[in-house]
Parts: sequence; C-alpha cells; structure tokens
Amino acid sequence: MEVFLIKALQFLMAISLLVLLHELGHFTFAKLFKVRVSRFYLFFNPKFHIMSTYDTWVRRLFRLKPEVVPTVKDEDGKEKKEYVGTEYGLGWLPLGGYCAIDGMIDETNQKLSEVAQPWEFRTKPTWQRLLIMVGGVLVNFLLALFIYSMVLFTWGETYVPLQKMSQGMEFNEQAKAIGFQDGDILVSTNEKDFKKADADMYRMLCNAEEVHVLRHGKPVTIQMPEGLSLVEMAQTIPTFVRPLLPAVIDSVIPDTPADKVGLLKGDKILAANNQQVKSFYGFTDELTRMNDVLASAKTHADSINARLLTIVYQRGENIETASTLLAEDLKLGFAPATLYEPTTFEYGFFESFPAGIKYGWNTLSSYVSDLKYLFSSDGVKQLGGFGAIGSLFPSAWDWHQFWLMTAFLSIVLAFMNILPIPALDGGHVLFLLYEMITRKKPSEDFLIKAEYIGFGALILLMVVANMNDILRYLHIM
Repeated sequence: MEVFLIKALQFLMAISLLVLLHELGHFTFAKLFKVRVSRFYLFFNPKFHIMSTYDTWVRRLFRLKPEVVPTVKDEDGKEKKEYVGTEYGLGWLPLGGYCAIDGMIDETNQKLSEVAQPWEFRTKPTWQRLLIMVGGVLVNFLLALFIYSMVLFTWGETYVPLQKMSQGMEFNEQAKAIGFQDGDILVSTNEKDFKKADADMYRMLCNAEEVHVLRHGKPVTIQMPEGLSLVEMAQTIPTFVRPLLPAVIDSVIPDTPADKVGLLKGDKILAANNQQVKSFYGFTDELTRMNDVLASAKTHADSINARLLTIVYQRGENIETASTLLAEDLKLGFAPATLYEPTTFEYGFFESFPAGIKYGWNTLSSYVSDLKYLFSSDGVKQLGGFGAIGSLFPSAWDWHQFWLMTAFLSIVLAFMNILPIPALDGGHVLFLLYEMITRKKPSEDFLIKAEYIGFGALILLMVVANMNDILRYLHIM
C-alpha cells in the first residue's frame, strides 16, 4: 500500500504541474491578445468545485490594475455592467484541467452569443488564435527541455557504456539465428555507435542494416534482416539482447527466502526448478515463468506449487541444493554481483542546456518512431492508462527519477496535444491553418460536430487504455 501511495503521489504531482503549465500557456497568449478567459481550472469540476475565486480578488491581493468592465444593454434596453473577470478554481476530479476561452468552441461546451464581441477568441486575427492554441504545447515542450537540462546539470548522466561491458551481451534464439553470439560486445550500427543498454539500443538494432560487434577481441559485422519488430524484440522471453551478467550473489537481503535458506555472497546459481541458469537474467526468466503459472492458479494448492522454488548453486567447490516457498512477489531476495562501475558524465550550467535539448529531442523522436507499433494488435495491447503511467514512477521517493518522468510526460503531452484530432489543440490548429490557406472559416456547426467526434474518440481511447491496465492487473492479458 505504501508503494502505491508513493507512486500515486508522484503521478498526481507531475500531472498537476504539467496540466497547470499547459493551460497557463493558453491563458498567457489569450490575455496577451485581450481575449477573455472566463474560467481557469486545475482538475475537472463536473457539477461542483472545491474552490474558486474571481480575478478581482486576485487583483486586490496583488494590487494589479483591474480590467475594464464594458457596458451592455439588457433585453429592455437598460444599460448594465457585465463582469469580465476569470474564475480560478480547483476541481475535484484530478484528471486534467481546462482554460475556458470566450468565443471558442471547445470541450467546455460553452454557448456562443449571436453577436460576436471584440474580446472573444473568434473575433481575433487568425495568427493570434493560432498562437493561443499552440501556447500550451509550446510550454510543455520547452518545460521538458528545461527539466532535462536541469537534471543533467544537477545529477549528470550515469550509465555503463556498452563498449565497457567486457563480458558482452547474451542473445535469444532469434538473435543467434541472425548471427549474434553470447559474449558479443555491441559497438555500432551502420549509422552510429551504441551508447548504453536501454530502449535506444533496441531501436538501433531494429533499424540497422548491419551491426558491428567485438567477438573475442576481433571486429565482426552482422547483416541485419528487414522487418524486425521492436515490440517483439523487447518483450519476448528471453529478450533479443541484454547484458551478460553472472548469476553470482553479491549480497543477501535479511529476512528473505535467500537469507532463510542460507545463501551467501559469492554463491553462484546453476539451476532453478530443473532449468539450467547461465546468467542472472536467465534466473529472472524462471521467476517470470513462475509468475505466469501463479497468475493462472485456481486453488490454494496450485498457488503453493507455483511459488515453490528449488535452486542448485555452487559454493566454492561444492554443489548444493535448496528449496524455498516464495511470497507472491516471487522474489528470492539477493542482489547480483556488479561487474562494471558506471560512468558519470557531468555538465556545467551552460553545457547542460544543449545537452538537455539533445536529450529531449532524442526522447521525442524515439517516442514518435515507436507510435507505428500502436497500429498493430500487439501495439494496442501495450496501451496503458493512468495505472500504467503511475507504475513508471519509482516505488521509493527519488527526485532524479521523478523529474525525468515528469519531463517525459511533458514531451508526450506536448506531442499528443498537437496531433490534428478535433478536441485536441492540434485539431484547432488544423482548422486555423485551413482558414489561413483558404481564407474561409469552417462553420460553427461543423466545428461543434468535429469537437464531439474528436472528444468521443479520445474517451474511447482512454477507456481502452485503462481497460488494458485492469486486464493486466487481473493477469488476463
């Protein structure tokens, strides 16, 4: 429960910051061009809100110059003053936020008056409306680059370069059929050098025409086939490639199954449940198989059998056997031996900005390139909702990882919002570009229908993504 709360709090903090600044981007440009913003809310407030205040009170507090209040005539022809301030509020449903801009057809479903007013969005020049619409995306993108820059400045970049992994990598049967061998050290593709063991490594392998490796100290070139699937490469068990680490125990966590059966530092695991173990990840593959069996257990006895682990390990010259019943998290409770010391690359304050921009741009391009897999049956299964996103945050509070995840979500939010889909910022941008090119404004009836269709599609996508989370939690998918 504690882990869930820590992850949930980090997710809520990150998404609140991103939504607030995104809407502030729209708000700032709207105010710059003297467009009235009737409501500015963090979180949604169907039916009621937790807290709200009008900007007259905000202005009194900060002694800002009040807006001009226009005089209008009611139905009887009598003059009356109309309030033009912004209602700032905090909704009760923490799923986003909104900035209600007067004279604009959007998801707030506000009704437009028959007579367009000078302070409304629809009366402003096209270029001003375009800047108002891209304001949120622009803020999120620049925010991500700034966060990445500050993360590199504060913590630097720490990883083990692939070329320094002297034991090389281990490969699955698909990779070996292509020509790889266990122990190969990845050097480069025909386009660029490998950097570290991460998602980019898989992307480079997937897109490469040839891969250069060191095998027993000699350079070897491997010709890569076309049509490799990034999803299959990363998700098959065992995966296409991973660091070759020995299944040697470095330390044992107290009061865990490993501690109770007497495992010690230096012990080498040779087999698990009659399956030969050649590496640390080979051992974790067996735990993954056990987890699949446990997920399908129907009785208490099935659950007990699924959690029973028998290992064969070597201590010095002796070969010994031990059996233990694992908890439902299926963790034995040891840390593997560390072969490599990570390298930390530090950046000065001014150096961090170009490095952060490069880091952010690479993150965006990688995310965009991976979207092509979304249109496959396996890709749809990888869709995740709020649960999947929240699970990406660390289980213990870690500011470094928190800010990296926040920057990544900011990049994703910027890109997804600029897609040319009605109800998203990109949909409004698409119609504005059409208006700029053709000099014709789409009818309000068309915009309203497009908004409903786009909003319905987004709701459907959200339902599918969160349903996937539920199915994964129930071990059905």
